[in-house]
Amino acid sequence: MSSLAAPPAAQVLSVRPVILPAPARGDDLQVRVTAPSAGAGLPVIVFAHGFGGSMTAGDPLVDHWTAHGFVVVQPTFLDSTTLGLTPADPRYPTIWRTRVDDLLRVIDELDTLVAAVPGLTGRVDTDRLALAGHSWGGQSIGMLLGARVVGADGLPGEDRTDPRVKAGVLLATTGLSRGDLSPFAQEHFAFMSPDFSGLTTPSIVVAGDQDQSLLSTRGPDWFTDVYHHSPGARHLVTLHGGEHSLGGIQDYRSTETTDESPERVDLVRRATTAFLRTALGVDESAWSDLASAPTGAVGRIDSK
Repeated sequence: MSSLAAPPAAQVLSVRPVILPAPARGDDLQVRVTAPSAGAGLPVIVFAHGFGGSMTAGDPLVDHWTAHGFVVVQPTFLDSTTLGLTPADPRYPTIWRTRVDDLLRVIDELDTLVAAVPGLTGRVDTDRLALAGHSWGGQSIGMLLGARVVGADGLPGEDRTDPRVKAGVLLATTGLSRGDLSPFAQEHFAFMSPDFSGLTTPSIVVAGDQDQSLLSTRGPDWFTDVYHHSPGARHLVTLHGGEHSLGGIQDYRSTETTDESPERVDLVRRATTAFLRTALGVDESAWSDLASAPTGAVGRIDSK
């Protein structure tokens, strides 16, 4: 069987919620951990959901990653609709910072999270660590990959790069701010002003060529900025006809999916899995095998 072939149905173990105490956060951090029931030396993916999501988001990706031998860890951020925070909450303006704090807490507590899953201790290689994020989740993980937020003074802010992270998956991640954010985004999401020049962690970018954001007056190419402006983003997967849901990666039957396409989801699954298997040293030929195979009318793969 090639590294890209669909594996036999694999048993997985999933535990949620695993609670990480976080007194200063106002709500303890809830996390889901999903892992293959067999195997050793398993690499880890920490997945960051988009705005309003939760630790149950992304099952079409999580199921595929775990079937290919990854442990997937999913925190629930404060913007999740499951927590019910409103803009009146004093924590709301800094949720974007708290998201990064949450990701760091998860990384710091990986041994605790692994121990919460029966039989998983001793089978995980936490040195093979990747971050993946969709939409706002992409912005969040991008900061640990090396991106920084440009402040009102026009200078890049705090560097929160985490050297423990070996690879990144940036899914529908917002682009640069060049005075083209919508008035709503300027008022509520001023942090959407990234500097990608320090994002050096090896990463793959996935974008839809029909993803027109209401947060920017730019076209769908906005979501490819991280590929073009960061030294670490090595590959770009462009989904033909893809919108912000990238074919439906957030859930199997989500009513929020506007571009439902099993074919697009399949390409996202295969491309991210192949990239991570190679980037984390699991299978050195996985990416080259994927990149050399035709993608047909579903999308295009570019590398630099």
